[in-house]
This record gives sequence, C-alpha cells and structure tokens, in this order.
Amino acid sequence: MVKGVEFILNRKRVRVETDDERMLLWVLRTDLALTGTKYGCGEMQCGACTVVIDGKAARSCQTPLKEVAGKEVLTIEGLETNGSLHPLQRAFAEMGALQCGFCTPGMIMNAYALLMEHPTPTEADIIGGMEGNLCRCGAHTRIVKAIKAAAPEMRGGRK
Repeated sequence: MVKGVEFILNRKRVRVETDDERMLLWVLRTDLALTGTKYGCGEMQCGACTVVIDGKAARSCQTPLKEVAGKEVLTIEGLETNGSLHPLQRAFAEMGALQCGFCTPGMIMNAYALLMEHPTPTEADIIGGMEGNLCRCGAHTRIVKAIKAAAPEMRGGRK
C-alpha cells in the first residue's frame, strides 16, 4: 500500500511516497538516488547493503521502509562532512582496504556502528563485529587495520 513515510536520512528529514513494504535498499537506490548502499545477496548474509538505523547497523535489503518511519538512517553518503571524508573513509583509503570497493560502503557503515558502540575495540572485537560483512577480494586484514586506525579519531569527537 502506498503511504508517506518520513524519516531522517543523512541528517535531513525526508518523506517518501511509496509502498511502505518496499525494502529500504531499493528506496535508497531507486527513489532517493543514493547508490552507495549496494545489493549483494538480498538475504542479509553479505553486508553490502548495511546502513545505520538509530545508531545500529542494519541490512537494508530486508528492512521494510515502514520500519524506519520516524527513525534516523545514515548511509555512506552521509558520513562526509563539508566535503571532508569521515575518519573511517579516510582510513580505508589509506590502508588499502578498498580493493574493488563493492563491499566498502557496507563495511564502513558496519564499522561505524561498531565503533559508536565500542569506541576502544580490541582486534578480536573488530573481527567479531565485522564477521557478517564479506569481502571477496580478501582485504580483511587491511579492513581491520583501517578500523583500528579510525577508532581514536572517532573517539576524539570527529564522527
């Protein structure tokens, strides 16, 4: 059923008129032209579609639009501030944790939620927290290094 759904997207209030049962992934990519969030498996197994909803990592491929009504959604496009990369984005680039880049937005968004919840993670915390995000290029060790490198800057107040 077509309904108007309002939520905060990347710090701005939006209203979308569409079937509220549509998955958030397709609303972001198709209706709102935010293509950073990727379709991977469609079954919540790969993490390519990860966004942050009210501070928690969520798989947008299986999140109906109606579930974000009134909530705050953050996508990879919402991390930069005034044209400056977020510490996680910068660390991923500097550590070579990008490889092909397909999984990178989901990895970064999952890492963002992880660091917001655990600002001083151990390497084991990072590995465990990132377990549900897959990288076919095998950049996992660089991804862990990038997250460790970004954590102190995020703790310093630059989010």
